[in-house]
Amino acid sequence: MKRLLFLVPLLTIYLSSCHRSGGNAQLPANVTLSKEVLLDKIKGGWAGQAIGCTYGGPTEFKYTGSLIPEYVQIDWNDTIMKLWYEKAPWLYDDVYMDATFVKVFDSLGLDAPVDAFADAFAHAGYSLWHANQAARYNLLNGIKAPESGHWKNNFHANDIDFQIEADFAGLMAPGMVNSAVGVCDKIGHIMNYGDGYYGGVYVAAMYALAFVSDDVEFVVNEALKTIPAESEFHKCISDVLRFHKQYPDDWKQTWFEIEKKWEEHHFCSAFDAYNIEAKINSAYIVIGLLYGQGDFTRTMDISMRCGQDSDCNPASAAGILGTMFGYSKIPQQYLSALQPVERLDLSHTDASLADLYEMSYRQAQGMIERNGGSVTGDSVTIAVQQPVAAPLEVSFPGFYPTKIIGWRKIQEQKIENLAFTGKGILINGHVSGPGDYVAEVELIIDGQVAERAKLPVGYLERRNELAYTFDIPNGEHTATLKWLNPQKDAKMTIGSIIIYGDAPQKK
Repeated sequence: MKRLLFLVPLLTIYLSSCHRSGGNAQLPANVTLSKEVLLDKIKGGWAGQAIGCTYGGPTEFKYTGSLIPEYVQIDWNDTIMKLWYEKAPWLYDDVYMDATFVKVFDSLGLDAPVDAFADAFAHAGYSLWHANQAARYNLLNGIKAPESGHWKNNFHANDIDFQIEADFAGLMAPGMVNSAVGVCDKIGHIMNYGDGYYGGVYVAAMYALAFVSDDVEFVVNEALKTIPAESEFHKCISDVLRFHKQYPDDWKQTWFEIEKKWEEHHFCSAFDAYNIEAKINSAYIVIGLLYGQGDFTRTMDISMRCGQDSDCNPASAAGILGTMFGYSKIPQQYLSALQPVERLDLSHTDASLADLYEMSYRQAQGMIERNGGSVTGDSVTIAVQQPVAAPLEVSFPGFYPTKIIGWRKIQEQKIENLAFTGKGILINGHVSGPGDYVAEVELIIDGQVAERAKLPVGYLERRNELAYTFDIPNGEHTATLKWLNPQKDAKMTIGSIIIYGDAPQKK
């Protein structure tokens, strides 16, 4: 039986004339929360995210394409989060990226321009990977948002990056799902596009809805209305919902069915079991939420045991559940580990979790007032929004990996007149040398320069790939990679080369 959230006397919900139809829950028109409950939920969202990230940290990407066995146990204790904070602060990339955006809103207000967010994370001192790092590279090299996240400029456009850092957008827009999507549209396209962008939209929508419903299944279904039905992302999550109904007591069977249908990935880490694309990792979040049935530990554990990005997925699941039930309802064993780090600044920021609680709380009240709600005395009234689907966008339309050259092998130190048939080519590799060295390369296709790129050695400024183009006609081509400024103390290592065609390889 579906239910809407009632926490009396701290919470009163003003329902529309009929909030149920045929036994199915519907969103109310308005929701009134005490400020105490609002803050408790916001704190629960942030706390859940940090706890879930820690819970799955030891297993991150150690299980790719396989479930994490039950005998793999998580060693949890009161000092575990402080240890991660001190020894491996990069684990919390989920949280410090959110913190960067929350700080910009705090400094510049709810109408802060997109360039302010892009500039803040491009010049931050923390490490980034995949779509985030590709966007940082683009921004530092003159490609501004939103083009910094577009698939033609960002090979990682479908990756999980915005999905893991969109929590803040839902936490600042309680019950206002379309307002949360509006925040996502501004910030999510800095680093992602298509399914990668939708991962963040979907997570933010679930957070926003978790303020006004404690029915996990309802939240998961309702949030999916923000994703266009034609997208691969929507189809993948719809399959999770379908298999959950078919196998309501067997999450592993649902995982297996999703793996059979959706594990194949075509871009980042193609030809590898490592899968960091948003849609399948988001499926693991949903599997945890549905089969966890509101239990905090079980929800995190199932999302983690689905594998792949097994710290980020339980982080999102636990954050959504923490928002739904509040900080005060998180089991004490997790709060005992969290509380010693709540006032410690996150890596390369001047913001702590305690700071984020307060900033998101202020921002949520501002969003409530500007979107038809009210803030009076010790309560807020939210004008709840009915979800509307974001516009359809597709990354890499009509591109399929057809061949890999040098699978897990290092190539010769040059590529010259490489013959291939296709409509795109990606050259993996990296440059090493003095820390301030910046290699310059040209990718030449059929005698014409298709791309000229700078390749910094510095880890924060690096580019993830040596060269690529998806802007050539399908057919026979030759490729040459030309190193324009070699020097004795620098080295270019060429890894695998992936060719893309206009149709899937025939079996």
